[in-house]
Amino acid sequence: MEVMIILVPLALALGLAGLVGFLWSLKSGQYEDLEGAAWRAIADDDEPPPAQPAAAPSRS
Repeated sequence: MEVMIILVPLALALGLAGLVGFLWSLKSGQYEDLEGAAWRAIADDDEPPPAQPAAAPSRS
């Protein structure tokens, strides 16, 4: 039962840290645009590579 002296305050401290982290993320706007983040993840932003000019024939 002596371990409870350590585990209870540790559990309370971790719970408080999680709550503070969640409140910080709310305040900093992490949950403002949920739809935009989902669309940005699946958007096809890859541009095709630029066309290479044809090599000029060498004069011999």
